Amino acid sequence: QVQLVESGGGLVQAGGSLRLSCTASGSIFRIMGWYRQAPGKQRELVAFITDGGAKNYADSVKGRFAISRDNAKNTVYLQMNSLKPDDTAVYYCNAKPSVMGGDNWGQGTQVTVSS
Repeated sequence: QVQLVESGGGLVQAGGSLRLSCTASGSIFRIMGWYRQAPGKQRELVAFITDGGAKNYADSVKGRFAISRDNAKNTVYLQMNSLKPDDTAVYYCNAKPSVMGGDNWGQGTQVTVSS
């Protein structure tokens, strides 16, 4: 049974930092990443990383967020710096066994950035 367990969300002032973690179990995931969904908006990709270390970021977070993973622990991290109120959203961990594989989702963790 696949399970993704997230942690690290919270409330932070603009300009602050947070680090999200997501540990996966039940399968091997070549691609792991983070999406976010703000109220009234569609879920959007934040960043993903492959098991080989290739990374991709949304333009809105480039230079501020950094994604990394520990393959031995099946864990992906998202270091978020210089946070803005527009970053406020529920952040969801995503994991896929392959590029064409099905999506697996975490339960979501709230990130709130106050101005």
